[in-house]
Amino acid sequence: MGFRPYVHGLASRFGLTGFVLNRTGEVVIEAEGPVASLEAFVAEIGRHPPPLARIDEVRCEARAVVGDRSFRIEPSEAGAEGDVVLPPDVATCDDCLRELFDPADRRYRYPFLNCTHCGPRLTIIRGAPYDRERTVMAGFALCAACRAEYDDPADRRFHAQPIACPACGPRLSLLDARGEAAPGDPIAVAAAWLARGDVLAVKGLGGYHLACDATNEAAVAGLRARKHRDAKPFALMVGSVAEAAGWCEMADDERAALESAARPIVLLRWLRERGAGARAAIAPSVAPGDTATLGLMLAYTPLHHLLLRDLRSRAGGWGGALVMTSGNGADEPIAFEDRDALERLRGIADGFLTHDRAIETRCDDSVVRFAAGPVLLRRSRGYAPLPLRLPVQVSMPTLAVGGDLKGAFAVASAARAVVSHHLGDLAHYAAYRAFERAIAHYERVYGVTPERIVHDLHPDYASTRYAVDRARGGRLELLAVQHHHAHMASCMAEHGLTGRALGVCFDGAGLGVDGTLWGGEFLLGDYAAVSRVAHLRPVRMPGGDAASREPWRMAVSHLVAAGLDPGLSPVATRVGANAVGAARAMIERGFNAPFTSSIGRLFDAVASLAGVCDRMSFEGQAAMRLESLAAACRDGGYEFAFSPEDGSIDAGPLIRAVAEDAVRGVGVDIIARRFHTAVVDMVAAACRRVRERTGVDVVVLSGGVFSNAILAREAAARLRDEGFRAYRHAALPPNDGGLALGQMAIAAVTPREGTVVVPCA
Repeated sequence: MGFRPYVHGLASRFGLTGFVLNRTGEVVIEAEGPVASLEAFVAEIGRHPPPLARIDEVRCEARAVVGDRSFRIEPSEAGAEGDVVLPPDVATCDDCLRELFDPADRRYRYPFLNCTHCGPRLTIIRGAPYDRERTVMAGFALCAACRAEYDDPADRRFHAQPIACPACGPRLSLLDARGEAAPGDPIAVAAAWLARGDVLAVKGLGGYHLACDATNEAAVAGLRARKHRDAKPFALMVGSVAEAAGWCEMADDERAALESAARPIVLLRWLRERGAGARAAIAPSVAPGDTATLGLMLAYTPLHHLLLRDLRSRAGGWGGALVMTSGNGADEPIAFEDRDALERLRGIADGFLTHDRAIETRCDDSVVRFAAGPVLLRRSRGYAPLPLRLPVQVSMPTLAVGGDLKGAFAVASAARAVVSHHLGDLAHYAAYRAFERAIAHYERVYGVTPERIVHDLHPDYASTRYAVDRARGGRLELLAVQHHHAHMASCMAEHGLTGRALGVCFDGAGLGVDGTLWGGEFLLGDYAAVSRVAHLRPVRMPGGDAASREPWRMAVSHLVAAGLDPGLSPVATRVGANAVGAARAMIERGFNAPFTSSIGRLFDAVASLAGVCDRMSFEGQAAMRLESLAAACRDGGYEFAFSPEDGSIDAGPLIRAVAEDAVRGVGVDIIARRFHTAVVDMVAAACRRVRERTGVDVVVLSGGVFSNAILAREAAARLRDEGFRAYRHAALPPNDGGLALGQMAIAAVTPREGTVVVPCA
């Protein structure tokens, strides 16, 4: 991350001689000079490292003077022992932006300029240490001017590995829908196509985006239809925070995230009535329905900046916004190889803005929201693969394969775990193949040959099958970890917690040790073992997996469990008496209707009872709509009933109250708010009961339900107000994207040839 050039400059400033080099996972510095200068040099490294560097540890030792006459950067020591650290991709810095738009600069309008402080990293790296010959840039020989900058310690591009210019670097091209080259300046013509309403596939850092004018309803609706994406909101890209403020409110932390080097998509409150300077409004099809937020990101590559600048010039100086959604069809992983993109995106894109710099690692955009602190929804470009420190060292090289949805794995040796970038839904074959390739890449680059693979308890997860297949016939040890124990351990490990804690683990589903689907769990214990001290009382899921896509089924189940007749509810009026009757028969006979204690499925039931969502076109749609409605008002909550006999928490009183409110015509926003308040009240009450019995006051909140900003913020605040030490995720997603770290932490305390680590029922 620009550390060696920084050290070189610092040594020159203090009049020191010696050298600096990269060793796998380390920077090695040998410096000699007056003692006072050496001490000041070391202190300055710790106080003011370069902006993109993260120092985990500094070790110093005295050595005999050797009489060096200069300070130099020596070649990296590839293959040496140590913890590899690969840097994430970094947004274009301000210095490079000034050059990009300076007609006098030799890199004027060059879409691949970068320096030591910015540019591609993870997505171009083929090996470690991070040097040009181990990146996709190895095929671009430096011209004399770039070589001089690369070799000059006083230059901003000193040892900048992706350095390039128009004379020696990658080149841009624009292709029409048939894949044939279009005449003219690729960026200017691409901007003209976007301005007339076309959809373009744009090759970015980690894959292709599909782009169109976000203020053109016909263009956005057309993209939605071609992509077969009925309702899930699109992400937008703008050129500056000022332009983002034309449509959204933002707090200081949200603004800082937008402008950070990671450049994630940030969920912001959408001011639907506002257009940028009253010139235009975001097209309704960007986020259909009553969505309260927009996902915005700032341009993070020179190409993005150029495209937006040219689009702006065509709109008379108005800023504009582009839909910038992943380049794929419904449920597919993002396209990143040129030939695959041309094949898969033909019929969706009207043209392709592409280039000849290969992408080594496919990488989606990261997504974050803020709720009294960051909530990462997807950890990928800009964040991955920075390592996390484990509270306990693993005793052998280990691979943790995570879950099935929001796939992410982790590799570790010793005390550091590297959690991969987001890989998507592994049930999709292309995503699973990407998962396999990414594991092989990380193992090769990080030098980890696993002796143990940790996986989820669920035998039908694609990640579990991968682990079992890989271990078959080999000497790899397998370790199965219960899903919610891994969630809890993930949050504990992220905060370096040891000792006992109470894990509040709420999600859609994870296999429990009793064979039912858990998802509303209170687990007490540590990394080694936990017990299930409370949980939502299980109900049936009529239709099995279909119930996770059709909330009306869970409404029927919860109505039956609450002693109500679903045939008399508005749900039956909307979806039909026959469908409700069939679901009820499944529940009564126990046919294709497994038990679940899931809070996520309770969200679905309430959404359907309130008339908000009966069928979903994407995962989490019902819960997102409930949250959006609840954010608009404040109200008291419904009630759960607690059973001291078995620790179960009965949602029956809540369901009866929701059903009654819905029939009485109470506003859906009030119902949604009362439900959210009830869940927060329930969390606090359950934690108080456990503390009274055990004295444990450390609580960790994990699982996909805590992606909900209201619950994440209010549950943590309530617990802290009541004297608990409450922790939420900040560096990892609370959803299944964080599972692998928890699996790894559990593996660290499990002896070799250990048994399956699961909570007791």
